[in-house]
Amino acid sequence: MSRFVLTLVTALAVAATAAAQAGTWQIDPNHTAAQFSVRHLGVSTVRGAFTKVSGTAKYDPADPSKDSLEVTIDANSVDTRVEMRDNDLRSPRFFDVQKYPTITFHSKAAKAAGVGKLKITGDLTIHGVTKEVVLDVDGPTAPIKDPMGSGQRMGASATTKINRQDFGIVTMPGGIGDEITITIDVELVQAAAK
Repeated sequence: MSRFVLTLVTALAVAATAAAQAGTWQIDPNHTAAQFSVRHLGVSTVRGAFTKVSGTAKYDPADPSKDSLEVTIDANSVDTRVEMRDNDLRSPRFFDVQKYPTITFHSKAAKAAGVGKLKITGDLTIHGVTKEVVLDVDGPTAPIKDPMGSGQRMGASATTKINRQDFGIVTMPGGIGDEITITIDVELVQAAAK
């Protein structure tokens, strides 16, 4: 009888933990960044980041098909550590941030891709052009109690590769590579249930 009670208590604890983890999580902009890398003149790699990222994720550890991700990136927050280059990237020659102030990702499907991995398919919009991409996700990590208050935190890292010309960014062919590697490192926060 005691073994049955122990098994039942353990099962309820696991179910309660899964239920606590499931639900909507907010991207913590202070611990999140969207990075990119591109070849320059075919001889070196230039790396940069967008420092202002926001959004939400829905996470269900019992059913990855219910997972989703919504990300908004402030295109004006581009930072390659070279002010003249950043200003050029903001200009109509590249991102045209006055006309297209945000870069967005809206997920359409998610599935498990091995232990601790997901594939999330969705629409990426850059420079006013929307294309379907697949994010390869490491994570999410196991949630931990937020040491700065109530609730939980977890993290994940997602990568994809795109062709910039597919998004209408065609300046300097040959000088700047067409393939762009994008990595989004996110920290997610879920407030404690009230």
